[in-house]
Amino acid sequence: MDNEVVALQELIAAGQNIVVFTGAGISTESGIPDFRGPQGVWKTQTPIDFSDFIGSEEWRRESWQRKFTGDNKMAKASPNSGHYAISHWASIGKVSHVITQNVDGLHQQSGIADEQITELHGNANYASCLDCGKRYELTAIREAFLAEQRLPICNECTGIIKTATISFGQAMPIEAMQRAERATLDCDTFIAIGSSLTVYPAAGFPVMAKQNQAKLIIINNQDTDLDPIADLVLHRPIGQILSAAAGIKTD
Repeated sequence: MDNEVVALQELIAAGQNIVVFTGAGISTESGIPDFRGPQGVWKTQTPIDFSDFIGSEEWRRESWQRKFTGDNKMAKASPNSGHYAISHWASIGKVSHVITQNVDGLHQQSGIADEQITELHGNANYASCLDCGKRYELTAIREAFLAEQRLPICNECTGIIKTATISFGQAMPIEAMQRAERATLDCDTFIAIGSSLTVYPAAGFPVMAKQNQAKLIIINNQDTDLDPIADLVLHRPIGQILSAAAGIKTD
């Protein structure tokens, strides 16, 4: 067993209240492309601003067209060994909370309870009304849109329905940010995984944890601006290092 795995194991063993913070890097190993990387989605497809979505039926139609056509890698993805390692630590009481920038729902699929997860950027697996918040599953919306190009409208308040994700120009969800802050301030160990730690305000949570005397661990394939303040930095494949530290065998 190499020294980096041992160092990670020791910090996890010492932690009594561990918070895990995940970015796109953990899900790329499940086949989901990231947004900002060299091969990222936004290199070939300009994101739709929230104000355009709200103000234009044409842009709303384009948004749903993107959602329901093409190769939807997110819908086909399954949790990988990194997700399952975090789920293992949650199941034995080591990890108290997961804060994620991802919208793929893979932490839930790996077995972590909803109440232990804060999704800062929402979830792409369902939709909701922007006015009353009513949840809508995507199957019926997909069928109506692909058959008639019909834009979904809330049957409770006639509000605009949108995938339950945070778009460019859309305000961060206050409740989710508050939950993430409470979890961060309560933890004694904060593990940032697969995030460039450049997108604020979300990237402020590792700094907050460190300033509150928590141990900070960063696991990412590339350097981050916060590496100098971390107690442990691992530039390793995420699934490999997490599964080794958790003692989980992978194929």
